[in-house]
Amino acid sequence: MDPLARYNAAALRTSGEVIRCYSTSFGLASRLLERRTRGSIEAVYALVRVADEIVDGAAAGAGLDPAAVRALLDALETETERAMGTGYSTNLVVHAFAVASRECGIDATLTRPFFASMRADITQSEHTQESFDRYVYGSAEVVGLMCLRAFLVGRTVPAAEQRVLVDGARHLGAAFQKINFLRDLAEDFSTLGRSYFPGVRPGRFNETDKHRLLDDIDEDLRISAAALPGLPASPRRAVALAQGLFTELAVRLRSTPAEELLRARIRVPNPVKLRILARALTGRAVPDPTVQERAS
Repeated sequence: MDPLARYNAAALRTSGEVIRCYSTSFGLASRLLERRTRGSIEAVYALVRVADEIVDGAAAGAGLDPAAVRALLDALETETERAMGTGYSTNLVVHAFAVASRECGIDATLTRPFFASMRADITQSEHTQESFDRYVYGSAEVVGLMCLRAFLVGRTVPAAEQRVLVDGARHLGAAFQKINFLRDLAEDFSTLGRSYFPGVRPGRFNETDKHRLLDDIDEDLRISAAALPGLPASPRRAVALAQGLFTELAVRLRSTPAEELLRARIRVPNPVKLRILARALTGRAVPDPTVQERAS
């Protein structure tokens, strides 16, 4: 194996470890992908996770102040763009992303909005509807678009079908992000001092707020589910699994009292995950969250 190929392989394995350490749901879904596509998706996830840890996790745990956090995030973005252009980075996670970006056609039109949203987390504690929409686009919808480009490598898709897939990818990313915001509402506010949903505060959070937010999430999930048939077989199974897991989570959030959501982090039990996995593997449609009953 030549030196660059060996380095590429090491970088991709590193990214795979990141997804397995941080997310059982996305880790499980990625295993349904073909090897090449899986490597690209894991590279995207790893870069996103490293950036998120700079603004929300490990960097603060190491005692860095906001100025140092901002400098690290800026440096990561600069290194990412440089690597996307040259095809090389001394940072294994960035290198893996650069390899994926060059294979899949991921460019700065997607990475710059992402880093802008990560940067907003350093300085912005509350959102208007406009800033919330911009944040969700940069932090989540563009990630869905990156994944879509990885899914469609080597395939020509008619313009009309492409529009459906792009719309589905954006709405699925938005749904994932909003569900995470909802189940982490109290922790985000008390630990990070942030309130993402415009006008929603944990102390005033009620059933009306909860159902309004979930109605919006259900619409995102409905639109993304409609795009599933247009995906190639391997990505379709993986996305169906991820969609099914988050649809189930949305159902459980809806049937949990608002005050309880502020005390407990709702999860999908492993036996239910396995049932959703079986449904995804057999190609069964993702249930509509507006009619699915809460699983036991």
